[in-house]
Amino acid sequence: MPVQRHTADADGVPVVGTSVDHLTETYRTHYRSLLGLAALLLDDTASCEDVVQEAFIRVHSARKRVKDPDKTLAYLRQTVVNLSRSTLRRRILGLKLLAKPMPDMASAEEGAYEALERDELKRAMRGLQRRQREVLVLRYFADMTEEQVAQTLGISRGSVKAYGSRGIAALRVAMEKAA
Repeated sequence: MPVQRHTADADGVPVVGTSVDHLTETYRTHYRSLLGLAALLLDDTASCEDVVQEAFIRVHSARKRVKDPDKTLAYLRQTVVNLSRSTLRRRILGLKLLAKPMPDMASAEEGAYEALERDELKRAMRGLQRRQREVLVLRYFADMTEEQVAQTLGISRGSVKAYGSRGIAALRVAMEKAA
């Protein structure tokens, strides 16, 4: 059973929850992995950094509600996923409001084989259904168990398996077409 950390507020009243020190240590330890998670859900570094920073700010603000400090990382992961979804929704709304879509500006340096392969994978990932993409990112890139993915996304373990299986099949087809 995890040990809850008890701290005291300015008046000396005990407070149960995640301490600022624990959250700071979690930040130092997991910032890069959470940034990688956001990068697989979004497509630009600035948005990824914003999402991860916002996730830490939100969990920091709600740290007294995180009763079990061992679940801080899970809360952060779920917050990153939710904020990434919100970012994508805002983008879609923005695209609908634009008179014409912005041109895709690929740089000239993207000629290297590895970059092309990574770009093809990202493109194929963007072509998946939202849930399939989320399950695959969390399961294989964030190295989470099926149970952790289910908890993070608020779906059943069976749904995780189904979305994952369909997502991999769709990725296989998309990558074969790109080759």
